Amino acid sequence: MRAVLHSERARLTALYGSLLVLAGGGLIALINILLRGGLYTRISGAVTTAVPGTAFERAAVEGQLLPAVPAQRLPPGAATPTQEQLRTWAATRNLSTAVESATLHELLIVSLIALAVFAVPSIWLAWWMAGRVLRPVGVITETARRLSGENLHERIGLEAPPGELKRLADTFDGMLDRMESLVGAQRRFAANAAHELRTPLAVQRAAAEIGLAGDPPPQKVARIRSKLIGVADSSEHLIESLLLLAVSEEGLEATAPVDLAALVETELTEAARAEPEPVPAAAPGAGRPVVVRPVVVRDLAALTVTGDRALLGHLVRNLLGNAVRHNRPGGRIGVSTCADGELTVSNTGPVIEPADVPRLLEPFRRRAERQHTTGEGAGLGLSIVASIARAHGAKLVARANPAPDGGLTVRVRFPVGPAPLRPPPEES
Repeated sequence: MRAVLHSERARLTALYGSLLVLAGGGLIALINILLRGGLYTRISGAVTTAVPGTAFERAAVEGQLLPAVPAQRLPPGAATPTQEQLRTWAATRNLSTAVESATLHELLIVSLIALAVFAVPSIWLAWWMAGRVLRPVGVITETARRLSGENLHERIGLEAPPGELKRLADTFDGMLDRMESLVGAQRRFAANAAHELRTPLAVQRAAAEIGLAGDPPPQKVARIRSKLIGVADSSEHLIESLLLLAVSEEGLEATAPVDLAALVETELTEAARAEPEPVPAAAPGAGRPVVVRPVVVRDLAALTVTGDRALLGHLVRNLLGNAVRHNRPGGRIGVSTCADGELTVSNTGPVIEPADVPRLLEPFRRRAERQHTTGEGAGLGLSIVASIARAHGAKLVARANPAPDGGLTVRVRFPVGPAPLRPPPEES
């Protein structure tokens, strides 16, 4: 009972009920004030007209200039009222005053009784109205109390006319959609990370137990050694990528103006000097693959953004590496910057379904299943790009290119203002 009295419904009921009762009381007071001003005059005139048999009334009926009500003066030239007329006027005044007083008293009593009777359904109506208004809030509260990691798929789905509470319920459903997506992505990340870290350990264990069993020849030991070093390098690259992803998710510690166009030019130069990852193509008249470099088309306008130069370098490097790795023989890579804050990297390659593009931005997600071949990435490139873009307050948009070119186009639009800084740690 105490909880009910301290609930929002009880407060709204008290508010609505008080307003209704006050409105009724104000209406009664207004009626009494209006009647009190003109009731005496109307009663006096009615009583004067209704009292017959006096010289005063006969004079009034015959059209003489005598007062219609006792409060009026006799006009100039009129006859002086007789004693009978004065007694009639006094009786009329006393009767009018008594009728006025009785009428107002009776009206006040009846009005107060009506107000008391009116207050009961008013309070019940206020309670019902408060319940109707707060019903969506109760639905939202019960849904939030019932939700857990196992039933994030539930939604409120409030069926109500457009209004503030309808928007609140729809906003809550949208928040649940985002939470379900984030929880699902976190679960997939944990499972994929465990799988990616377990695979090289299994390879190392198999190489050590099987490849080095007995007394292997030096050539076999050298091959096993090379294999173990390659697996260790792959694991090290995976761990570094995970650390970079974690750092970018934490935000920026310090920012400074960065010439993004010059940074892209530097990364393109470094990528051209480094050994390119092979894109096999059948050479005419030969049975072995040759390396075909993608054609790079650049359009670098002056662009300066505010952010962390090291993280922005990783962003550009991962975009270029992804464009090279997933290209096709004789393909093309387009890199451009524009003064309005946009960096665009596009490449040709396999045709990607538009519905699969958002999935590629999640960690460890690839267009195809992993083959565990040399040079194959861990599936963290685009997720690192998306994380660094979020840290800089930039908007990343990825779009699948239509056939026959295929591939992917990634646009990163940086804000005009400064990038957000990492909030300082809370003191314990």
